Amino acid sequence: MNFVFIVQGEGRGHMTQAIALSQMLRKNNHTLSKIIIGTSPSRSIPEYFIRKIGAPIIQLESPNFIKDKKQKSVNLSLTLFQTLWKSNTYRKNIKILSHIIADENPDIIINFYDFLAGIYNFWYRPKSKFICIAHQYLISHPQFTFPKGKTMDRMTLKLANHITRLNADKVLALSFQYFKESMTKNIIVTPPLLRDELLELNIKTGDYVLIYIVNSGYGEEIEFFHQKNPSIPLICFWDNDKKPSKYVICKNLIFHQLNDQLFLQKMAACKGFVTTAGFESVCEAMYLGKATLMIPVNGHYEQACNAIDAAKAGAGITGSSFDLTPLIDYFPQHKNIKNQFQPWVAKGENIFIQHLT
Repeated sequence: MNFVFIVQGEGRGHMTQAIALSQMLRKNNHTLSKIIIGTSPSRSIPEYFIRKIGAPIIQLESPNFIKDKKQKSVNLSLTLFQTLWKSNTYRKNIKILSHIIADENPDIIINFYDFLAGIYNFWYRPKSKFICIAHQYLISHPQFTFPKGKTMDRMTLKLANHITRLNADKVLALSFQYFKESMTKNIIVTPPLLRDELLELNIKTGDYVLIYIVNSGYGEEIEFFHQKNPSIPLICFWDNDKKPSKYVICKNLIFHQLNDQLFLQKMAACKGFVTTAGFESVCEAMYLGKATLMIPVNGHYEQACNAIDAAKAGAGITGSSFDLTPLIDYFPQHKNIKNQFQPWVAKGENIFIQHLT
């Protein structure tokens, strides 16, 4: 069967999932003819995605979160304003998307949580099957635990889920752990999509803490913690084009630009992991048995949901700042759940092939 992927370009998780699924499909003799990726002026497509996805890529500007001036929090009001301001651009891009799909004529379109893809599917009703994949869809499960309060944020996330899956034939909800099937019949709970490279890593336990931040503004908080705790080695990955690929402050504080292979190597040997609670990176840490501190980006409700869900699954603990002291104190208490998590991941290929083909 021939597939076309439409991938949201915000963060790196959806792109990593797309790579993992492309590897799985090719192993099972299916083809991937085109990738359409929703981009924004503030984000560039990482080199590793271009190298590994193995299909021609077309970029179309699509709605994305706008950060505050400090490059930390999500500015929801500015995000909404920009979406309205660029509505004509988005309408044109939906039309371009329709031409691409018509030319490719795929058997199946996979939407990795891109907004324009959902609207396209609702407006144009293509003959191709339209299947959506994302962790966000798990919030429809009755066992899902939401952050307390923030009713408006919850409604906004539900609206985003609805838009991205408009008129979908099937929805696959990626999950940290197994849930009994009790959602609507076209929403299926599945294991996460993890890259083959992760599954082949040699796991060790070093002395450093690995930190992953997409929003570069958090670098100041990490430097502040380091000044107070200079003996704790910190290796950080960030998206900051104003700094060199390897930015060495001292031997115990090093920042790297996003690099998939180096990141996985460092994760395999770290003592613990700190992240802004993106689904994919937490799953990778769980697979490798690394204690994790999850610090959701302020204003990013989806990440707040991820943090609670992952903590329930045994990934680690949640926090509100890049003071890593709680993680250091948590290390002796952490229960390594990789022996429970890895078999759940291993079931993924059969489940995905069953539901996608």
